[in-house]
Amino acid sequence: MKSFIAAFICICGIVGLFYLYRDRTIRTSKALWLPMIYLWIIGTRPVSDWLNGTVFGFGTDYTASASSPIDVAVFALLLVFALGVLIHRGRRVFPLLLPNWPILVYFLFCLLSVTWSSQPDVAFKRWIKSIDDLAMVVVVVTDPRPAAAFKRLVSWVGFVLLPLSVLFIRYFPLLGRGYTIDGSLINKGATTGKNMLGVIVLVISLCTLWQVVTLWRSKAMPERKRHLLAQGVLLAFGIWLLRLADSSTALACFILGAVFIFATNRPAFRRKPALVHALCLVILLVAATMLLFGGQAVVASALGRQSNLSGRTEIWAAAIPAVPNPLIGAGFESFWMSSINVEKFAQGLVGWYHPEQLNEAHNGFIEMYLNLGWVGVCLISCVLINGYLCGIAAFKRNPHLGGLMLAYIVISPVYSITEAGFRSLDPIWMFLLLAMVSSASISSGVVWEPVTRKPAAGPLQDASKWNQQPSWMQLSYPVNSDARKSD
Repeated sequence: MKSFIAAFICICGIVGLFYLYRDRTIRTSKALWLPMIYLWIIGTRPVSDWLNGTVFGFGTDYTASASSPIDVAVFALLLVFALGVLIHRGRRVFPLLLPNWPILVYFLFCLLSVTWSSQPDVAFKRWIKSIDDLAMVVVVVTDPRPAAAFKRLVSWVGFVLLPLSVLFIRYFPLLGRGYTIDGSLINKGATTGKNMLGVIVLVISLCTLWQVVTLWRSKAMPERKRHLLAQGVLLAFGIWLLRLADSSTALACFILGAVFIFATNRPAFRRKPALVHALCLVILLVAATMLLFGGQAVVASALGRQSNLSGRTEIWAAAIPAVPNPLIGAGFESFWMSSINVEKFAQGLVGWYHPEQLNEAHNGFIEMYLNLGWVGVCLISCVLINGYLCGIAAFKRNPHLGGLMLAYIVISPVYSITEAGFRSLDPIWMFLLLAMVSSASISSGVVWEPVTRKPAAGPLQDASKWNQQPSWMQLSYPVNSDARKSD
């Protein structure tokens, strides 16, 4: 098939997916376009790559700097608009952030760590950019219809990114494929590398699987057949791309997340939330065994990898002694900016091909240790523990939505065992924040409110907001709340 014919079919297919998934009965805020555009950018390539011709093969530099003026301007505009939306929704923002105080403490310590960075100006710019993640998350959760906004965000991003990645890999190899440092051929789709392709497909496919399960069980849901077809096609694209990406971490996390979603949809787990603790414990113990007790050989072999996890254990052994300050680290995302740190790290990788070109430890906790020391590791641990507790509380109040949020919260630290998953502008980090903030809002009833029966019209409830959906998807909106205002 000619490439231009394949591109035309791909465009028609994307339009068809949007058409199948249309739902005029639910209106989300126009502000949802902000996190949607943001996720499209961090899930693919920098805007400068798309505009300067390198993505389309017109240029020769395939490593355009993420700090180019174009990218800085785009992220700054998105942040300004997002902050404007959040100021407008002020009464809904603060009740969401208070239960997530460990996240705020973590970001404040990151800001403080800029002062001991080797390049404070660059570190501060990176910190400002990292605020985009949290701002976009709160924009989604404070939407007047947060459940619909979450599903629409993931679906619309997936409808474009996944088919486009398949198109690039199959018919535009100059765009969709690349080579590693050692010359190995990789599939990267519309993203910058196979690991980035794996992680964006992972976060999209988990929510897509959850929607397929929901639609399959909800026989009376309006527009069920159209939505089920659109989500089924998207899930098929996701599974196919997970295979093409050859990202073992993303594939393993998708399997674990799928098991978690199916398990938490069983009546036994809903009746006995203690079973959820046991399931989470099993997942974390398997991950800890792989990392700490030599089980990585068996797991890596099952995933088609070497016993040293494709060299990751050697990277970890060389990176840990290179930290400049074990207590507070090198500063926010600053370890790899220091030539002294990189040189000391490279000395520990004797025999490696250009070890100085590595820019991450391929482990989120070690990466945190390098940049923020033991203080950072403790803070991110507090963030994860608090997020898990919020997720459990959300599951008890709303098992269906809470189960999905818990899936993201549980697989994120597992993903971070072999990848730097706690970095800004990373989809797994954004979805971790999204799951934790959403869980806090579900459990507190600030935004996501489960309803067991149709609310009657009255001074505190508006029956016009009711739509024909299962009870776990309903939201109640107090008349006096600004949640009913459109942005």
